[in-house]
Order: sequence, then structure tokens, then C-alpha cells
Amino acid sequence: MTDDRASRDPVERFGNRVDDYVRYRPGYPTAVTDYLRERGWLWPGAVVADVGAGTGISSALFLDAGCVVHAVEPNAPMRAAAESRLGAHRGFQAVDGRAEATTLAADSVDLVAAGTAFHWFDAAETRAEFARVLRGDGHVVLFWNLRRQDDFMRAYEAILRTHSRDYAEVESSRRADEIAIRAFFGEGFLQSATFPNAQRLDFDGLLGRARSSSYVPKPGDAAYAPLRDALRELFERSAVDGNVAMHYDTRLYVGRLR
Repeated sequence: MTDDRASRDPVERFGNRVDDYVRYRPGYPTAVTDYLRERGWLWPGAVVADVGAGTGISSALFLDAGCVVHAVEPNAPMRAAAESRLGAHRGFQAVDGRAEATTLAADSVDLVAAGTAFHWFDAAETRAEFARVLRGDGHVVLFWNLRRQDDFMRAYEAILRTHSRDYAEVESSRRADEIAIRAFFGEGFLQSATFPNAQRLDFDGLLGRARSSSYVPKPGDAAYAPLRDALRELFERSAVDGNVAMHYDTRLYVGRLR
């Protein structure tokens, strides 16, 4: 598959960005699993389907909470990275599947989770599949790391918008669309919550964080050097003790489908 075709296919568009994704994407705060556990929707030993698991960032969160995790991911390089990172955990299994066809058994999971992934799914087919694999009293949690609009993040976003060919199209589709989310859950929507999250990065980390996004030009592309130089300028005027802080709001939505 050519790079251009890969950039248009949701399954393939991250396949050539795995290293940067593993090293520089932010994790999720433990407040996510604490919130679910406090409400009785998650517990040690619960079976979680982490759908669109990517390199295992969200899977690690649920493993740390003592869960059994089926990491469903259709992109082979990303799935391999998750296996390399988490395969030693007894409760971890990587699954070649997608949201619309997970390959998991019916009535087999207690919680379906999707971390910064739901926007890539076909909502109607996904809803049917999640309802199929969930046990009768199971829940779905959808969550995102959304960039907080402070001065640094607004400047970072302006650079992406200027130097990335399809930033506007992709970024507008990937945001947590509350109308679409509530439509997905229907009458089963229960609660939403927001938690602070952040990462501190040196310049290589900032550049790698940008490269981990599917719409950012890669080295060798004519647009890459101008983007790198703009990020360098932003870093030099913003860094404190050799690092910049990227602040996020981790937003989650929980509901039931039955």
C-alpha cells in the first residue's frame, strides 16, 4: 500500500508511525479506571475489550487496574507493538479485529473501552458488535485526550494547521463529538467526566509527538522541515528547564447498550 492510500485508510494510516506513537503519545490518568471502579463498572479480574487498542496505551491502563484485556487492533504493526510492550502480562491478549467485527465471543466481556479511537468506527455496526460481545450488565466507555486550549497548545495547533495537509479534516473528525456519542448510546447514556492530564517533553519529544499524528508530514516530505523549524521556534520561546508541558483534558463517556 502506498503512503497516500495508507493516509486515507483508518486502519493503515498509523502503520508507519508506530515508533513515534509508542514513545511520544500521552497515556491516560488512573482517574479513568478509578472513576469506573468507584461506580462498580470495573473491578479486578473484569474482562475488558480495548477496541482500537493501537500500541496498547489504553490496554496498559486496564492491566494496571487488574483486568483481563483483549486488545482489539486491526493494524498489524501497532498490534505487534502492543504485544511487545504488554505480552508478558498474563491477562493480556492481542486480537486481530476491528470495532465492527472484533472476533470476540458473544457475551464474553464486562466492559468495552475505546481510547481516542471511536471517531474511526462505523457507529451503527460498532454498536451492534459491542452489544453482541458485552455481557448483559456490561458497559461501554469512550474516552479521549483532548488538547487543552492554553497559549502553548493553541500555538502548537496553529503550526499543525499550517503545515499538515489534511489536519482540518482529520482533527475535526477525531474530536469527541458529544452529539454523536449520545446518539451511539441512545437511552443507555449514563455519565461523562473530565480529568486533567499532561506530559512534559524535550524538543525531540515534542517533534516526535507531532510525528505520531497521522496528518503530520514525515521526514523526507517537503513540508517536514518547515514544520520542524516552526516547532523549534515554539519550543525555544516556551521551554522551562528544557521541557514544555502539553496539557490535555481526558474526557470520558459511559453508557450501556442493552
